[in-house]
Amino acid sequence: MKFLIKLLITAIVVVLLSKVLPGVETSGYFTAIMVALAISILNFIVKPILVLFTLPVTILTLGLFLLVINAIIILLADWFVSGFSVDGFFPALIFSLLLAIIRSILFSTLEKERS
Repeated sequence: MKFLIKLLITAIVVVLLSKVLPGVETSGYFTAIMVALAISILNFIVKPILVLFTLPVTILTLGLFLLVINAIIILLADWFVSGFSVDGFFPALIFSLLLAIIRSILFSTLEKERS
């Protein structure tokens, strides 16, 4: 149940960001749910592998390279989900940064309400 709530919150944030940010488009709400699911799966499977392979660069940049990895995850979601498009690396970087910030805020308020 908690996963489904987080998935729906992520889908809502994806829709809102696609309406606000230039270069990011979502064709509908079902597509946003599919994007949220794809991001969750990619974060679970691909992100640990990318972090492991880029560990020296991540250490040298004091963790800032993780923003690049998040943008790569967004570009992969763009490639997997039809109806979701990101125009390039910098829109993906901005989208991933805003998505992470907004999700963090919303998930923390969700946890506070449950306790």
